[in-house]
Amino acid sequence: MSDGITIHFAPLGRGGSGDLVVFVGDDLVLGAGARDALGQAGVDLVSRAAGSEKFKARASSAMVLPAPAGVDADRLVVVGLGTDKDRGKIDWPVLGGFTAGKVAGREARVVLDWPGAAAMPADAADFTLGARLRSYAFDRYKTKKKPEAEDAKAATTLTLMLAGHAEAEAAAGASAAVAEGVTLARDLINEPPNVLTPEEFARRASELTKLGVEVEVLEPARMRELGMGALLAVAQGSVREPRVVVMRWNGGPGGEAPVAFIGKGVVFDSGGISIKSAGGMEDMKGDMGGAAAVVGTLHALATRKAKVNVVGAIGIVENMPDGASYRPSDIVTSMSGQTIEVINTDAEGRLVLADVIWHVQGAYKPKFMIDLATLTGAIIVALGQDIAGLFSNDDELAGRIHAAGEVVGEMVWRMPLIPAYDKAIDSKFADMKNTGGRHGGAATAAAFIKRYVNDVPWAHLDIAGVGMSSTASEINKSWGAGWGVRLLDRLVRDHYEAK
Repeated sequence: MSDGITIHFAPLGRGGSGDLVVFVGDDLVLGAGARDALGQAGVDLVSRAAGSEKFKARASSAMVLPAPAGVDADRLVVVGLGTDKDRGKIDWPVLGGFTAGKVAGREARVVLDWPGAAAMPADAADFTLGARLRSYAFDRYKTKKKPEAEDAKAATTLTLMLAGHAEAEAAAGASAAVAEGVTLARDLINEPPNVLTPEEFARRASELTKLGVEVEVLEPARMRELGMGALLAVAQGSVREPRVVVMRWNGGPGGEAPVAFIGKGVVFDSGGISIKSAGGMEDMKGDMGGAAAVVGTLHALATRKAKVNVVGAIGIVENMPDGASYRPSDIVTSMSGQTIEVINTDAEGRLVLADVIWHVQGAYKPKFMIDLATLTGAIIVALGQDIAGLFSNDDELAGRIHAAGEVVGEMVWRMPLIPAYDKAIDSKFADMKNTGGRHGGAATAAAFIKRYVNDVPWAHLDIAGVGMSSTASEINKSWGAGWGVRLLDRLVRDHYEAK
């Protein structure tokens, strides 16, 4: 599923075609494998060109040279690794993404070798993950492409050359599965809402059955039987009916409680009767980024045959203004039996999550629940677009999520949950109201969700800043980053997968 890239593995040595990529630190010393691949003519050229081009080999820098006679390559691509300190903390996915960007649309041999270090199989696998993620592009609706775009979209072929190449190739299988999951999530986020309707989203999630995932799709009649009045209220202004999709991967021991991931899937959020301003409303096609991350995570775990039991559940709705829309001052009854006074119809995601969370904890008795939602603009004000907000009732779970985010570069910051935030959503007319006002908006939203969590470890990730309009990086050039797939996969891999 990773667009436009093929990756092979080979031992260190000479011979081949296409570009030749080597790595150097700021001392410009080449590793033995790189010297062998270049030959003396290539080694001499790198040394001379670095001086004439003032190439300092800083981290994330590159020098591209025509290959001299005697070197089996079209071009030499010399990638800088920086200082000794830089080389001691290499971010392998970022290095893979940067390298793939320098040879996009071409064939290249990549010599993963430099003095004082050797790429381990896990490092090489992470390198391939970054390369695959960098190759992603969403341009299926462009009928006329610029020549440079066509060149960039041409297939890229990388051959990674390193000691232990067979072990690295085996390790890269799991990385490819994660890349596929991220790609799926990105595709879902980037799709326009006239294509990705609730029904279509449910259909695409149902394709996970091909990987052995059990999928159940709840339609409105079944939701009414279950009493999902909060979710149904959000959907009633749209001509497109809602869906709830429950996905189950049973890769762990039989009878073991599953882990549960729950995603907000608002395929388009107009704000409803409390309609948003026109500026930027087009971004609201991405208000289902949490649901996309859950589907992508299930895809990754099932593809790599993760030894864990997982429930993934997503509530899919469209929030539109209409004569049938729910209104400010309406009171709706959630599946839990708790009543909600609607203050603002644009605070809809928490209503969707309330019913799905209640259903999952009652039906599947998970060992913990994590929900992901592009929930509040307030979290963007607090943390910007590079860090997600983390709210939790469990210190161990929160710590593990934070650690997983540090490893993969999907950062979270723990936010407070105190009684004052819960009090702010008390209602005069119902059990609660769906917004606590402008101040502390991300925290009062989390307090609302917490009222639907019983005695279960739970974490809420507010991904409004990171889930769409994503910050560009060496591993992401997409509007939708598919944020959360790598974090959840790492969390499962490190703590919940049977060994």
